[in-house]
Amino acid sequence: MASNIRDRKSALSSALGAWGLLAAAVAGGCSHAQKPERRVYLIAEDAGGVGGAGGRDCDAEHVACFDRCWNTAPPLTSIKWGSGKHHEYCTEECRARYMDCIEDVARASRKSDVSELRFSNLDGALNWLRTHRTELVIGTVVIIGGVAFVVATGGTGALILAPLAL
Repeated sequence: MASNIRDRKSALSSALGAWGLLAAAVAGGCSHAQKPERRVYLIAEDAGGVGGAGGRDCDAEHVACFDRCWNTAPPLTSIKWGSGKHHEYCTEECRARYMDCIEDVARASRKSDVSELRFSNLDGALNWLRTHRTELVIGTVVIIGGVAFVVATGGTGALILAPLAL
């Protein structure tokens, strides 16, 4: 009879151990399917090359165009260097280049019209994002293990993956 009681206790202990392990796995999740932390992740030190338009900064290009134009003699001899006409010429010339840049960036964002990406783990997501920068557009939503992030630029111009607050 004592051996029968010992056998029942052993069986009960094994069953409780199995249920305890199952409960721990369900409550804590499996180690390979952990959700990423809701923090900012660095994709690249700079956002150059993003969006298929080479990460063009049309505003910076416009300023550089005007500076270059203003600091060189106009191609037309009828325009005196540094005159009001020279200013008008540079303004018109650089505005046209600015509008071309804006159109290129818009065309590239339509071409790479990826609004949402899904990954099962953080490492896979970061590796893909780092190697496919030209396919990204700022504002793309990235779902990693059920957690939403957004592709953005940081204050220093870095390309980051930031948690999306809903």
